[in-house]
Amino acid sequence: MAGLMAFLPGVAAAAEINGAQLSPMWGIPFAGILLSIALLPLWVPSFWHHHFGKVSAAWALAFLLPFAVVFGPALAGTSLVHAAVAEYIPFIVLLTALYTVSGGIFIRGNLHGSPALNTGILAIGTVLASFMGTTGASMLMIRPLIRANDNRAHKAHVVVFFIFLVSNAGGSLTPLGDPPLFLGFLKGVDFFWTVRHIFPETLFLVGSLLVIFYLLDSWYYRREGVLPVDPTPDTRRFGFDGIANFWLLGAVVGLVLMSGIWKSPVVFEVFGTEVGLPGLMRDLGLIAVTFISLSITPAKVHSENQFSWGPMQEVAKLFAGIFLTIIPVIAMLKAGVQGPFGAVVAAVTRPDGQPDPAMYFWATGVLSSFLDNAPTYLVFFNTAGGDPQTLMTTLAPTLAAISAGAVFMGANSYIGNAPNLMVKAVAEERGVKMPSFFGYMAWSGAVLIPLFVIMTLIWFR
Repeated sequence: MAGLMAFLPGVAAAAEINGAQLSPMWGIPFAGILLSIALLPLWVPSFWHHHFGKVSAAWALAFLLPFAVVFGPALAGTSLVHAAVAEYIPFIVLLTALYTVSGGIFIRGNLHGSPALNTGILAIGTVLASFMGTTGASMLMIRPLIRANDNRAHKAHVVVFFIFLVSNAGGSLTPLGDPPLFLGFLKGVDFFWTVRHIFPETLFLVGSLLVIFYLLDSWYYRREGVLPVDPTPDTRRFGFDGIANFWLLGAVVGLVLMSGIWKSPVVFEVFGTEVGLPGLMRDLGLIAVTFISLSITPAKVHSENQFSWGPMQEVAKLFAGIFLTIIPVIAMLKAGVQGPFGAVVAAVTRPDGQPDPAMYFWATGVLSSFLDNAPTYLVFFNTAGGDPQTLMTTLAPTLAAISAGAVFMGANSYIGNAPNLMVKAVAEERGVKMPSFFGYMAWSGAVLIPLFVIMTLIWFR
C-alpha cells in the first residue's frame, strides 16, 4: 500500500487545500509531466518506452515531497490517502474492467478499411459511447477498426478521428457517456437533461466530423490505390467471439448507474476518508466482473485481439502522475477570483454579473484539454452557482456550455480524456505510427477548433 501511494492522483484532495494561498509555482510539476509526455517520446523514445513510469513517479514526488515539507506531512498524507481511496482506486478499477471486458470480445469478419466502412465504424462507436461510456466503446471498437485498415498505407488519421468521435464527442448525451456528465448527475442534474439540451450541438459536431473524415479518408484511399495483399486475411462470416462479455459490459454499466442512483446512509471510514456503501459495492462488483471476464474468455479470443496489459499499464502510470500533480492546480482554480487563476474564473462573468455561456464553453473546454475534465466540470459547475435546479432551468445555456466544453474539448490533446491515451497506446502496439503530442494537437487545432468556433457563434453567444 505504501508503494502504491506514491503514484495515486488526488483530485478530490484539492478540496482540503486553500488554493488562494498557493503560488502558481506549485503547478510546475504538472507542467513538467505534460511536457515530458509531449517531448520525451520525440527526443529519447527508447528511454521513454522503458521508463515512463519512473518519469511519472519523479514528477509526482516533485510535488508531494515539497508539499509535505511546506504544509506538513499530516496534510500531505491525508490528501494522499483520500486521493487513493476516493479517486484513484475507483478510476483505475472502472478502466480496468472496461479494458478487460472489451478485450474479451472479438469482432470477426471480412472487414476491409474502405472510407464507407471506416465511417460506419466511427458512427457506430460514437452512438455506443453514450450508452457504454467512451472508454468501453473505444476499447471495443478500436481493435476491429485497426484490423480493417492494416493494409492501408495511411491510417493514423483514422485513429485520430476515432479519438475525436468515439473517445470524446460520442459520450455527450448521457451521464453514462463521460465522467463529467456523471458527476453532474450525482449533483442532481436529470439523467436526460443533457440529451435534451446539447443534442443539436452534438449532432452538428458528430455530423461534421464524419463528413470531414469520409472526404479525407476517400482522398487517402484514392491515392493509395487498390492494395491486393491483406496482412490479416479473414474469410469468416461476420460475428462476435467472446459474446458472454457483452453481458459483462451490461453489468459494468449497471454497476456505475447503481452507484449514482442508490442512496445509502451506510458509510465506512478508511484512514479519515469516508467510503459510501454504493461506491464500495460498485468497485467490488467491477473487480468481480474483471476476474469473471478473464476466466471465461477463451485464450483464442485474447490472442486474436492481441490483448495485452501494456496500454492499461501506460494509462495507469501516466494518469497517476497527472492526477497527483494536478492537486494544486485544481485547488487554485477552486479558489475562484481569490486564487492565482482568478482571471480565468472572472472571465466567465459578464459586466452585468450574468454568466457568459461562450466563455464558460471555452474556459471549461480549454482546461479540460489538459486537466482532467471531470474536476474541471465541477469547478465551473460550482462557479456558476452549483444549484442544479437553477442551472437546468434559468441558467440552462450556461450548464449546456459547461457540459459541451468538458466533453467535446477533451479531444484537443492526448491527455484530455483517459480513452485518448488508451487508444493511442493500443494503436501504437499494433504498429500504427501515431502523431506526437503536438502533432495530434495540430490535427485537433485544424479540425476541431474551427467547429468549436462555429458552435460558439450558433449556440453559446
